[in-house]
Amino acid sequence: MEVKKNPKVNLNSWSNIFFLVGLALMLFLSWQAIELKTYDRGNIAGEFVDYGDELEKDIPITQQLNTPPPPPPPPPTSTPQVIEVIEDDLDIEETVIESSEADQNSEIADIVAIEEIEEVEEEEIVAVPFAVIEDVPIYPGCENETNNDARKECMANSIMKFVQNKFNTELASELGLEGRQRISVQFKIDRFGDVVNVRARAPHPRLEQEAINVVNSLPKMTPGKQRGKPVGVLYALPILFKVENGG
Repeated sequence: MEVKKNPKVNLNSWSNIFFLVGLALMLFLSWQAIELKTYDRGNIAGEFVDYGDELEKDIPITQQLNTPPPPPPPPPTSTPQVIEVIEDDLDIEETVIESSEADQNSEIADIVAIEEIEEVEEEEIVAVPFAVIEDVPIYPGCENETNNDARKECMANSIMKFVQNKFNTELASELGLEGRQRISVQFKIDRFGDVVNVRARAPHPRLEQEAINVVNSLPKMTPGKQRGKPVGVLYALPILFKVENGG
């Protein structure tokens, strides 16, 4: 009799599944074996310490001791100062200061001659402008004028005439100058009556030098006075002339 196999019942088809399930089971058992730990029961009991009785004991309260401060140090014993008496065997003469006040019975000494102190001369006045001088210098020929104003006018006119006669007006034409020319001159009549410190300002240096030469040739005068003493007097002189064009 021939045995017929059911194709649906084939154990070989399940062999792969059984193999995988068995492999998974073995892996699970191996992992459990590795993770499995054992402990010694006897050592576990000794590791726990019983502190229950000790915590219930009362802690004694200590009292703070009040220590008294140390006693203050004793005051220093002062040694009494011994004063030594030294015998004074030296005789010292005392100086008696006599009173400088004179009484009725004292004699008056002769008065010593008093030296006369020479008076210091007042500081010399350097120079005074001609317009404010108390006593103007006197130009030769103006001695007969009685008052100060008359002497001023006489002196001014005399100096002007002197310069007009002495000054070379043709010099301006030689220098090629034309029209009206002005030369400002300033000088001082010192306390001896001499003309000094002549200065001039003109359109040309040769005109300045001509004005200086003319003013330096003025005659000697009687010096002016301030507070009754001879002083220097400043004098300003303008020289004006017009150059006529020959053409």
